[in-house]
Amino acid sequence: MMKPQPRRIQTVYLSLTLLNTLAASFIWGINTLFLLDAGLTNTEAFAANAFFTAGQVLFEVPTGVVADVWGRRTSYLLGTLTLALSTLFYLLAWQLRAPFGLWAVTSVLLGLGFTFFSGATEAWLVDALRFTGFTGSLDTVFARGQSIGGVAMLVGSVSGGLVAQATSLGVPYLLRAGVLGLTFVVAFVFMKDLGFTPQRGQRPLQTMQQLLTTSVNLGLRNPSLRWVMLAAPFTVGVSFYAFYAMQPYLLQLYGDSAAYGVAGLAAAIVAGAQIAGGLAVPYLRRLFRRRTSVLLLSVVVGGLFLAGIGLTTSFPLAVLFLVVWALMFAAQMPVRQAYMNALIPSQQRATVLSFDSLLGSSGGVVIQPALGRVADVWGYPTSYLASAAVQLLAAPLLLLARRQRSEADPIDTPQELHVPSL
Repeated sequence: MMKPQPRRIQTVYLSLTLLNTLAASFIWGINTLFLLDAGLTNTEAFAANAFFTAGQVLFEVPTGVVADVWGRRTSYLLGTLTLALSTLFYLLAWQLRAPFGLWAVTSVLLGLGFTFFSGATEAWLVDALRFTGFTGSLDTVFARGQSIGGVAMLVGSVSGGLVAQATSLGVPYLLRAGVLGLTFVVAFVFMKDLGFTPQRGQRPLQTMQQLLTTSVNLGLRNPSLRWVMLAAPFTVGVSFYAFYAMQPYLLQLYGDSAAYGVAGLAAAIVAGAQIAGGLAVPYLRRLFRRRTSVLLLSVVVGGLFLAGIGLTTSFPLAVLFLVVWALMFAAQMPVRQAYMNALIPSQQRATVLSFDSLLGSSGGVVIQPALGRVADVWGYPTSYLASAAVQLLAAPLLLLARRQRSEADPIDTPQELHVPSL
């Protein structure tokens, strides 16, 4: 049997990224409006989002164990099924104008669906590329994936907003479930675990404890990773709020609460930023010598423009500031992925990456409802000023990471370092 070529692995990865992001993004431009239309307040809407991130926190490590014990392909397939079913439950809650408790439970299930993807997809790609003898730059591969995801998000979010405006807020959720079904078929046929042998036959709870301990040892006890991982709750928590609050805030600045297409503009901007951020990676590799420089710059500049969103009352200026913030966030993502993967051994890769995602999601659990409450009491502008202050708290942590002078920090770090297993 011939060994597959690295290009084929990248094609499968990019195809899955395209379909998965397209499915997810159908609702990203209108989700906050969907929740408010169901009768929830701002505080309740962002509390529902917080339950989504709480689901991610709760299930990140267990689903990381699924990926490391039963296989990355198995984890991915479970993710598509779980996310499709929980999306339909979300739609049912809207139709029933359900009490908040049902929204909370359904949001946790949505979080569970996404945790099957986090860690597993990235770990599958890195291990499969290594198995096929890939010698290129991981930054570039992740950047391509981000650009493809940005295209899918742009198409999905804009079409989701227009479909909602032409039909109802519920139809994009049906589209999401349908495309997730197609994603399941593609993953089932083309996604194979390469360069990794699932550790079947182990006790799940014992394995979970072992992998969690290893995640802490390889992550938080590694100074080179610790500070980057601890910065995630601030940046990720703020990104959740800033993205979803922008939908009603843009409508408020625009002056038409029913212009769902305008609400989709926020998602379209972030999608465009993902494309541009991915395309910018080769230039960032020339401009910066260290990955932590890119991470630090993105946090500081992005925080300043979040503050600008809070200070302006102009719709065009708010859109411009949102563009810059989204570009800063998008440009650092492939760089951060490459930095993390260079320091994590293959056998625990999915679990450690899931643990990192858990830390980021934990910020969303606390920050989203808190900022939603700020919006209810003092308005959206004040909540964006508060968002900027929270994001800037990540800067000192990234400075500490920079001082470690990790072997993964130079921008030309090879795709895999020799990292000792614990």
